[in-house]
Amino acid sequence: MKLYIQNKYILATTAISLIVAVLVHFPESISLFHESETECLFPGMRFIDVLSEIVFTFISLLLLFALNTILFPFNKPTAHIKIKTLILSFMLSWVVSSLFGKGFFYLHQALGLPAVNATVHHYLHPFRDIIMGGLVTLSCYIIHLITRQQLVNAENLQLQSENIRNQYEALKNQLNPHMLFNSLNTLGSLVRENQDRAQDYIQELSKVLRYTLQSNEGQLVTLHDEMQFVYAYIFLLKMRFEDNLIFDIQIDSKYNSYHLPPMAIQMLTENAVKHNEISSRKPLTIIIKTLSDGCICVSNKLQPKINSNPGMGVGLANLDKRYQLLLQKNIIIKRNTDFSVIVPLNEERV
Repeated sequence: MKLYIQNKYILATTAISLIVAVLVHFPESISLFHESETECLFPGMRFIDVLSEIVFTFISLLLLFALNTILFPFNKPTAHIKIKTLILSFMLSWVVSSLFGKGFFYLHQALGLPAVNATVHHYLHPFRDIIMGGLVTLSCYIIHLITRQQLVNAENLQLQSENIRNQYEALKNQLNPHMLFNSLNTLGSLVRENQDRAQDYIQELSKVLRYTLQSNEGQLVTLHDEMQFVYAYIFLLKMRFEDNLIFDIQIDSKYNSYHLPPMAIQMLTENAVKHNEISSRKPLTIIIKTLSDGCICVSNKLQPKINSNPGMGVGLANLDKRYQLLLQKNIIIKRNTDFSVIVPLNEERV
């Protein structure tokens, strides 16, 4: 993507330089085909003189674009261009363009370089320097805005794709035969043993499925909404693992209105259950807590299942990608005796 943006920027500036170089010397070009105007306004002017002026102006514009690209972040779509930057760019382009003109005139005098040597032409040069300075700055800024918008559109499309993939994966995990078999098996036992608890189980299961289906309606959800879903999901897990699965939840209420990608905490909880042994011999404790720096941490002691599949890390990679696209942040993974994943919370909705 970065190489594409650079190539497009170079192509655009080259095309603009060529067009402006021709238009700036349009009066001289037109006069070539009218002998009376040539003798009156530009006496002694030849075709090679006009061509030399156009080529020199084209090279000067390329150098001005290159100078602006080096000194100012016009070719960086993520940069924020301020009014001060535009003024500095214009002043620099104007001054350098004037110096280039003086240098060309010196080459014409010292080396006999072909050039239009007419009084009208020399009077036009200061105005052309102003026009060229303004066009270079304006062109750089417009290209920057267009490239920035294209980048935003590309990231939005990528984000939509990631969200659809996340919804599909989450729904597939909730409805896969193994999960469905365990849920129905647990429900069957509850119906026989305790119908009131069975009704509670059905209600929580419906919450989980409803949230899963609706999670792609927004790119971010509040921590409060996410935790309500997590509590329903925990209820299902506790019905299955009973006292062998323990949750230690420490959520500071001041972060309830903060935002994060939907199903982030649920996915981390699911990962812990999926990859660790949970038994009466080795109960598993999952800690979900907010941190003082505005992040939330999901951690558990490492107790891998015997002969378990370590997995491909697709869920964590997907979550990290969504964070990069939405908040320009990364999740943090720590692995020692415990496995911890720290995800940032965002105070404002993006």
